[in-house]
Amino acid sequence: MRHDLNSEEYRELQIRYRNWGRWGAEDEIGTANLVGPETVARAVGLVRLGKVYSLALPLDRNGPQTGKGLTGRSNIQHYMARDGGDIAAAAGDEPQFDGTDDLVQLYLQAGTQWDALAHAFYDNRMYNGRPTTDVTSAGAARNAVTGLVDRALGRGVLLDVPRNEGVEWLEPGRAIDTADLERCADQQGVEIGPGDFVLVRTGQLAQVRARGAWEDYAGGPAPGLSVDAAHFFCSRDVAAVAGDTWGLEVRPPEGDLVAPVHVLLMVNAGIHIGEMWDMEELAGDCAAEGCYEFLVVAPPLNITGAVGSPVTPLAIR
Repeated sequence: MRHDLNSEEYRELQIRYRNWGRWGAEDEIGTANLVGPETVARAVGLVRLGKVYSLALPLDRNGPQTGKGLTGRSNIQHYMARDGGDIAAAAGDEPQFDGTDDLVQLYLQAGTQWDALAHAFYDNRMYNGRPTTDVTSAGAARNAVTGLVDRALGRGVLLDVPRNEGVEWLEPGRAIDTADLERCADQQGVEIGPGDFVLVRTGQLAQVRARGAWEDYAGGPAPGLSVDAAHFFCSRDVAAVAGDTWGLEVRPPEGDLVAPVHVLLMVNAGIHIGEMWDMEELAGDCAAEGCYEFLVVAPPLNITGAVGSPVTPLAIR
């Protein structure tokens, strides 16, 4: 259900779930502070089958980005700096070692990725009240994605909303609110708590594959989280929320708000967001076995100052 908030209601919601200063004035990782040895050890104990699922889309020139719209992001451009032809051309009479080499030009949020807390601002402030000037042309001085390097692992829980509602996928514009999430969790028999990594499936990637084209997947109308979903995630102190859509939240957005879920979760609560996670294979097996919890391991690239990062999330059951 869509929830249109007026400006005062939206402000009250931000303040209600604001975690600025909760872990000190120097904190840069928000609710990822709740990931520690105990939560990781419990998550490792969920592995029963040893089956590993990659939740990443391929990084190639056929990805979802169009170079247009809100961000202007393009797909990865992958080049060979030295290929097999170069080796053959340089070969001499004597056998010797040689090798290939390659490089990429890449928007760090072009595919399956994490948003850093330095990615989202509201009223010129990001998480923990830090100003826009903390992100310069050299990158983020604070709240960079590298804060997740040793925190992006723990108990993963899949909330398969369309399957729970008896459909293949949710249609674009369908907003997922707290009632939807609570109903899904209850029917799947899972509880969600502090330090968990919650994966919300809308089925949009299944829809893309069924039609055989990305079309407006990147930045176009999409199912996703309602502003009301902040109650579900923030009250449970989750470490992160990941979705299978381009932007996690419902599009078109609710009311006159721009990226309101990013503002509530990231800017105020300090909850990291993952986008374009491919949950299709995992969701099928979870449904078949009636088990929706697993170990998730998803460290970002350790790029100093980055405000986002490609990631290959692994779910291990």
